[in-house]
Amino acid sequence: MEKKYQIDTEENKTFLKELRENLLGFGHKFPSPEGSSYYLGDDGTPWKERSRETWITCRMAHVYSIGSMLGHEGSGELVDAALRGICGELHDTKNGGWYPGITADGEIIPDKQCYAHAFVILAATSGILAGRKGAEELLKEALELYDLRFWNDEEGLSCDTWNTEFTVLDDYRGVNANMHTVEAFLAVADVAGKEEYRSRAGRIIDHVIQWASSNEWRIPEHFTKEWKADLECNKDHPDDQFKPYGATPGHGIEWARLITQWALSTYGSDKDAAVPYVEAAENLFNRAIADGWNADGAPGIVYTTDWNGKPVVHDRMHWTLAEAINTSAILYHVTKKQEYADNYAEFMQYLDEKVLDHVCGSWFHQLDQNNEVIGTVWPGKSDIYHALQATLIPYCTPDISVAKAVALETGAVQTH
Repeated sequence: MEKKYQIDTEENKTFLKELRENLLGFGHKFPSPEGSSYYLGDDGTPWKERSRETWITCRMAHVYSIGSMLGHEGSGELVDAALRGICGELHDTKNGGWYPGITADGEIIPDKQCYAHAFVILAATSGILAGRKGAEELLKEALELYDLRFWNDEEGLSCDTWNTEFTVLDDYRGVNANMHTVEAFLAVADVAGKEEYRSRAGRIIDHVIQWASSNEWRIPEHFTKEWKADLECNKDHPDDQFKPYGATPGHGIEWARLITQWALSTYGSDKDAAVPYVEAAENLFNRAIADGWNADGAPGIVYTTDWNGKPVVHDRMHWTLAEAINTSAILYHVTKKQEYADNYAEFMQYLDEKVLDHVCGSWFHQLDQNNEVIGTVWPGKSDIYHALQATLIPYCTPDISVAKAVALETGAVQTH
């Protein structure tokens, strides 16, 4: 195994830095004239015939906020463009909140999604760290809207989708939106010092651990409005982009990282209190890897499995690999267990050999079970969020959000 794949080697750190610069360079063409993000194609050229979506625009604001703190040339202007889009054409000035996106013809995409609003919060926190104008005001508005429309304090969970006018709430409840809410809430606590949001993240996490632990550590993704698991949801459309049928190993992996971050940031020096959460994170990660990695005789992590761990959609998504890199590194640094270092090296080698696009840049977003590039769910290379974070999180302090960690490392912000 080459040293560049092995965690804590200088060769690996250099490899990740090279990947990071490649990714930041790849994404430069995302802004539309109004600032909302074009969907990027295979070589980074915008696919202007596709809708410009809020969650992608927010991800680009987030990653280029990080880029600006790292000194990547042009990042500040790119953040400002994305923030202009978020505060401009993507913002609903009549009903409040943010549209899911804008079509290529400039038409509004209906509804109001929790998922997109969580990313607005994340973009604002990162923009604050990067010192970008308007980011603090954006965070204030986004939190007020989120608290009013999406957070249910009685349940300790967030709802999923309203109609555009916020008059009709859809009955569907989902764990994916709550996962990115946890990410956003932890960033709010880290950046704005609002610890009530860290507590809220913990309430969501307790639900997820309960659901997963009683389901052999496979997380139910889809629920009714009473928060009863709908395990058969989308069985006839198993590769749905946002609501796939069955268990999603990549989400088990991503939750494992967020749970670890929350536990360590909440309990600090009280390591005994954090132990049950770190153990839950290990269970989630190990179940996902056992079910998903090499599950069909070829490297890669399958997209979904049934409730017995049998692969349903064999395709490999780039974001799942990115999260596997992140979480294996975090669990190794927290537990010192060699198995996680071994996982990390395997994932890094697979990234280099199969998922990196060594010709056009960035990462291939979807491969089939033979590791051939396809685009049935994720054509092109929509954004650089998951991939860029995977070049940073492996060496970030595990109890802190990635943008805040970069800010502290680069001196962009002082520790409170």
